[in-house]
Amino acid sequence: MRGSDGISGAMFSYVDAEARVPKDHPLRTIRTVVNAALADLSPEFERLYSRLGRPSIPPERLLRALLLQAFYSVRSERQLMEQLDYNLLFRWFVGLGIDDPVWDVTVYTKNRDRLLAGEVAAKFMAAVLGQPEVKARLSDEHFSVDGTLIQAWASMKSFRPKDQGSGPPMPGRNSERDFHGERRRNDTHHSTTDPQAKLFRRGLGKEAKLSFMGHLLMENRSGLIVGTRLSEAGGTAERRVALDLVQAVPGRHRITVGADKGYDAATFIDGLRQLRATPHIARCVTSHRASNLDGRTTRHVGYELSQRARKRIEEAFGWIKTIAGQRQTRLRGTERVGWSFNLAAAAYNLVRLPKLMATSA
Repeated sequence: MRGSDGISGAMFSYVDAEARVPKDHPLRTIRTVVNAALADLSPEFERLYSRLGRPSIPPERLLRALLLQAFYSVRSERQLMEQLDYNLLFRWFVGLGIDDPVWDVTVYTKNRDRLLAGEVAAKFMAAVLGQPEVKARLSDEHFSVDGTLIQAWASMKSFRPKDQGSGPPMPGRNSERDFHGERRRNDTHHSTTDPQAKLFRRGLGKEAKLSFMGHLLMENRSGLIVGTRLSEAGGTAERRVALDLVQAVPGRHRITVGADKGYDAATFIDGLRQLRATPHIARCVTSHRASNLDGRTTRHVGYELSQRARKRIEEAFGWIKTIAGQRQTRLRGTERVGWSFNLAAAAYNLVRLPKLMATSA
């Protein structure tokens, strides 16, 4: 018999979001780890908020909502609020009840910005990695490093001489600016939109863009990110920040560090050896130069294993830039962009956890 297409509104609702989420949904495993990490960060949240005044949006719910924005490629806070209004899965993950009102977009963004002051993103990532079920899957001996460009939220039209001022070059909000043939350098020009963004190009034949540079340190056992940094874009930034990431590895035991041929520089290799790190770096051999690594390092089986494992760091960059929306940031300034980059790296780790925990269960 054909069913009726009539719509009748219900006076009462008995929908339980917990019952609607499948038992094997990946977000269940992720939410368990996230809640444990947020519980560890509770003292940090206490220091960020005053004991007086009216209650604000709980920081735990703010972070869960930000993670959903990265998981599902939600392009804006306004669209995220729309999803929270009718998406039962989103409401369940964040911790909102079926009848709870959704936050105003402006209130949400202002409360989110408060978390910037406490470096909550970096501390949240450390809390996730410190959970027993996660820590047991990390290697403390074998690592890989790499860097990538993150395009700034600034137009090339905003890159003007430093002595010109910040006003528009011609009347109009989006007027034309002819800069062809003009020699533009970071020491003489800056972006009036985001002064901390630097003009940089990745290699020969590539176009120069206003960018920041994101850096990752990956452990090779499970391919999880254990260290992040964001810096101004520059020719030596990758190697300089990589040494800082390696130095931050707990303990001073012997470790290995894999990297691509862009890190094959004498100063970087010497810096690694001073940190008791064996450089498993791809050799850069051209007609004009020889590699700084010789057979004493490359002859071992571990070198080949590191070279295969280090390529997995590109998966992290691909996810962070494509899924989490970090290919071009929507924020300005090194501090804010770095906060967003750290949170995206933590989200990448969380996305990988359900399969890792299932395979080793």
